[in-house]
Amino acid sequence: MRSLLALILNIIWLLTAGWSLFLGYVLAGIIACIFVVTIPFGLASFRIAGFVIWPFGREVVDTRRGGVGSALGNVLWFVIAGWWLAIGHVVTAVAQAVTIIGIPLAWANIKLIPVTCFPFGKEVVGSDAARARMVPTAR
Repeated sequence: MRSLLALILNIIWLLTAGWSLFLGYVLAGIIACIFVVTIPFGLASFRIAGFVIWPFGREVVDTRRGGVGSALGNVLWFVIAGWWLAIGHVVTAVAQAVTIIGIPLAWANIKLIPVTCFPFGKEVVGSDAARARMVPTAR
């Protein structure tokens, strides 16, 4: 039942916001890949684009592998592209929140803002995998 609901929400998302946000991330990724030194930013943008086009049933988790390089990359990303993309999420969320069916979509848009602003050190996983990471292990 959960996967059917995720499918329905993803289809509605794709039609109302997913395609335009996806194009924004792809454009940012292409621009970043023009210069060799910013290819990691382009790859991060493409990773987020894949998530933003079909977000329901997947989540963003911290990889715990990020170090100083990820922190510096996140600062540069935020200054150059992150806040512009975050504005796109806020504008889209406001437009979606006008209708009752759009409220869960607007909430999903707001939940995308942290990864939009700081993508390094993050990974997109299925919701089941994210829940499995949260379960404490027996010692």
